[in-house]
Amino acid sequence: MNRRTALGLGVLGVVGIAALAGPLLPPAFAADYPSWDDVQAARANEAAAASEVQKIQGLIAGLTSEVSRTQAEAERTSAEFYQAQQDYFDAAQRAEQLQGQADQQAAAAIDAANKAGRVAAQLYRNGGDDTSLELFFAGSAASADDLLARLGTMDQLIARNQAVYADAITARDSAQSLSDQAVVARDERDRLQQVAEQKMVAAQQAADAAQAALDEQQNHLVDLQAQLAALQDKTAQTIAGYQAGVEAARKAAEEAARKAAAEAAAKAAAAAAAAGRGGGGGGGNGGAVVGSGWARPSSGVQTSGYGPRSRQCGNGYCSSGYHYGVDLAAGCGSAIYAAQSGTVVYAGPNGGYGNYIKLDHGGGIGTGYGHIQNGGILVRYGQWVNAGQVIAYEGNTGNSFGCHCHFETYVNGFPVNPIDFMAQRGISV
Repeated sequence: MNRRTALGLGVLGVVGIAALAGPLLPPAFAADYPSWDDVQAARANEAAAASEVQKIQGLIAGLTSEVSRTQAEAERTSAEFYQAQQDYFDAAQRAEQLQGQADQQAAAAIDAANKAGRVAAQLYRNGGDDTSLELFFAGSAASADDLLARLGTMDQLIARNQAVYADAITARDSAQSLSDQAVVARDERDRLQQVAEQKMVAAQQAADAAQAALDEQQNHLVDLQAQLAALQDKTAQTIAGYQAGVEAARKAAEEAARKAAAEAAAKAAAAAAAAGRGGGGGGGNGGAVVGSGWARPSSGVQTSGYGPRSRQCGNGYCSSGYHYGVDLAAGCGSAIYAAQSGTVVYAGPNGGYGNYIKLDHGGGIGTGYGHIQNGGILVRYGQWVNAGQVIAYEGNTGNSFGCHCHFETYVNGFPVNPIDFMAQRGISV
């Protein structure tokens, strides 16, 4: 269970994370937090107590403000990353289509040229301009009608040859035009790929900053609130009493987090065991690594394939007309597995994909996992994961109409059909 999962549990409000880990904090959090000794000393003097109260209130407000600011920034950069990614995918698909059309026209031009050559060979079988005369006068013509018939045959052949030649020229010109358009489209694709990569880096940094701000708030808010209460309390309750209350809350949160981690591990193990009882494209085998070193990313059944699809609308948005992955639905909270060993190059929000993980497997190969439940990302940026490892839990975040894992496969950054891609590696999705 990672820090996001613990935060999602909401155990004892803001106490839960304090006992887990202290994050590496950016300079914005380099605040001078008061100690309990400072509070004890300030309590003895009314003016000092008022000053300390004001300081603590400012720190609490600053922590809250920083969480709100960084979360808003994370949401903004996430939306920009998603849009840039989709723009790149669309441009890459357009370039691929244009090149395919250019190749078809080039093949048509070659075919038309070959046909023209065969007609020319029929007209000028022996070569030279005199061959056409041989067509008329070879042998003896029974009559003028016979000569006219031969002339008509030659005219038909010449007309056919001209038409075939014209077709060849048209196909050649079309192929060249489409090739030129494909070059422009590839340049735009490459530009948009760089933009998408830059937006991904910015979105990851913003997500990490938001998490750091939240962790900072959790790590200090309980102490600050207790210190504030101690300063404002006019009863005989001691500082030691407040500290004991804070410590008890921390221990309770630590125990709740430990139990949650154990439950999550048990859930993942149960999902893996259940996956082993299934099979094929109908679901099952999630996380089971085959001989190729790859694993099915989910035990769920396929609910939507790759490619063009009719638009669906609901929940304030409409699905895209082209689906760049496959949807595998095993149920809310079901395990999502790494399809292959690799490095986490993104883990965080991604606009319409909701919570999203992207893995780099080397050699230009990558995979993506979308619509992960809130608090369900179990890995972090830069982490190495093994094939079949549980990396997340299935959810309904982003542009989604129900709990599922949106699974994508990438070759040199561009999504390819996961059904074919995984089938080549012995996995049915």
